[in-house]
Amino acid sequence: MGRGRYFLERLADGADLSGESLPGVPIVEIAGDRRVLIENHFGVKEYSRERITVKVKYGFVCVCGCHLELMRMTAEQLVICGRIDSVTVQRRG
Repeated sequence: MGRGRYFLERLADGADLSGESLPGVPIVEIAGDRRVLIENHFGVKEYSRERITVKVKYGFVCVCGCHLELMRMTAEQLVICGRIDSVTVQRRG
């Protein structure tokens, strides 16, 4: 991570600003146990009715559950619906 990027993240953390203020930072919103919204993604790596894995800047976001469906996908965001059992983050390296 570049020094400038590190500085911006530290500044946002210290000022209690959300990650939304930093460009390109993935945003994951979970609505109950039926819907997950992921913004600033880089596409879908794995797709099945039980598991959907989405590539983000620092690794992957894995959504596990039953009857999962990719309801909407644009360049900026995607929406996963179904019965959500877990959402995990897998960092690279």
